[in-house]
Amino acid sequence: MRLWTDSSYPIVLSCANCLAPWVKREVCELGYKIIDEADNIVVVKGAMRDVLRLNLRLRTAHRVLVPLLRARCRHIRELYSLVASIDWENLIETESYFSVFSVVNNNTIRDTRLPSLVTKDAIVDRIRDRCGSRPDSGSDYDRGAAVFLHWERDRMIIYLDTSGAPLCKRGYRKIPGSAPMQETLAAACIDALHWDRKTPFISPMCGSGTPAIEAALAAMNRAPGSLRAHFGFMSIKGYKLMIEGEKAPRIAPRQRFGATPEQIWKEMLLEAQEQEKTEGLPPIIATDISPEAIENAKTNAYIAGVSKFIQFKACDFGDTPIPPSQTSEPFVSFSITGKEGYKARGCVFFNPEYGIRLGDPAELAPIYERIGTFMNEKCPGYTGGVLTGSPELSKMINLFYVTRIPFYNGPIDCRLFVFPGCEIKGAELSTELSPSVDK
Repeated sequence: MRLWTDSSYPIVLSCANCLAPWVKREVCELGYKIIDEADNIVVVKGAMRDVLRLNLRLRTAHRVLVPLLRARCRHIRELYSLVASIDWENLIETESYFSVFSVVNNNTIRDTRLPSLVTKDAIVDRIRDRCGSRPDSGSDYDRGAAVFLHWERDRMIIYLDTSGAPLCKRGYRKIPGSAPMQETLAAACIDALHWDRKTPFISPMCGSGTPAIEAALAAMNRAPGSLRAHFGFMSIKGYKLMIEGEKAPRIAPRQRFGATPEQIWKEMLLEAQEQEKTEGLPPIIATDISPEAIENAKTNAYIAGVSKFIQFKACDFGDTPIPPSQTSEPFVSFSITGKEGYKARGCVFFNPEYGIRLGDPAELAPIYERIGTFMNEKCPGYTGGVLTGSPELSKMINLFYVTRIPFYNGPIDCRLFVFPGCEIKGAELSTELSPSVDK
C-alpha cells in the first residue's frame, strides 16, 4: 500500500464512545459515502487528498486511520511476524521517529503494554534488516509517524495513524482546569443542539471554555486541524517528494509536473483560511463563577484565535447575560425539529458537575433546580442543553425535555437533555430528531 500514490483505499475514522453518529453526519456533509460503520468507527473510501482533508476538517473524530494489515492473531509470537511482514521501509524513514498506540482485548495478554512494544520491535527490526539503520521510537505523538494496533480476541488490524495525536487535541487548551470537557465531545453536543451558527450561543459554567471556543470555531468556519502544527502523515515517507500528475498548487505556480503532499496540505490550509468568516458572527457568551476559570478560558480562546468573538464574564450562572432576539422572524418553536418555519432564538448549553468526579450530589440538587428555572425564565425561545452523568440530578431540572442523547464524558455515561424553546405538541416529537437518541 502506498499512502501518497494509491488511487483508493479504506479510510477508518475512529472516535470516542457514542460519537460515531456525529462523525457520520460530518462525513456526509463533506460529501463522502459511508461504506461501513460500527460503535466507534466510520469508514469511507478515499486517497491521499482525502486523508489530508479529513484530518483538517473533522470536529468529532479522534483519528484518521489507514489499514495496512488485517489478520488472525492468537498469540504475541504471531503478532511479531505479522507486523514484520509489512513493508515499513516504504513508510517510515530510517533517520526518523515513530510511536505505537494499541487497544488490546486478548486473554493471552496480561500486560497491555506488551503488544505495543512487540509491534515497535518488529517495525524497527524490519527497517534495520532492509536499510541497515533504524528509526527511533517513543510515545511522543507530536514528533513523527504513528502506528495504531487494534487486537480484539484473535482478530488484529495494523493501521497507519495519519493523525498522530488524537484530533481532539486541537492545540489550544493549554490550561485545562478541573475535569475538562474534550473538544470533540463539545463539538458533538453543539451539533446535537442543531445550533445554526447564526444565533447566540450561551455557555454558563464554561470552565476552561471548551464549548464556547468550539462554538466560535464553528461559527467562523475555521477548520479545527488548522490549529495544529503536526500530524502523523507529515512524517510518512514521501511527504516532501513530488507526485507526478497531481495538480500544481497555487503556492508553487511555476511547478509544472506535479505536487508534493506537503504542498497540497499547505494549499488546503490556505483555502481553509480563505473560507473563514470573521465578521457578522453571533454573540457567544461564556460565564463561570470562578474568576480563575474565566482567565483560563480567555487564555485558551486567545490561543485558538477566537477570543475577540467570545464575551467572558465571571459571575453566577444565574447572572449570565442573555442577548435579545437577533431575528425579526416570528418565533414558533425550536430548530431541533428541523421543520420548515421553526426557528430558535439561540442555544444555551450547560455542562454542570455530576456529583461523580466533582461536587456533592446533595449540594448539586438545588443548582440543577436553578438551571431549570434559569432556562425557563431567562431563556425564552432558546434551545437548552444540559449534559449530565446523573439521572437523579437531571430530574431536578424540572422541565420538559424533547430528547436525551447518549454521550460519554471520559468514562462517565452521560445524557444530553435537550429542552425546547417553548412548548410544542406531543405529536411533533420524534426519535428522528438526532442521529443517536436514547429512547
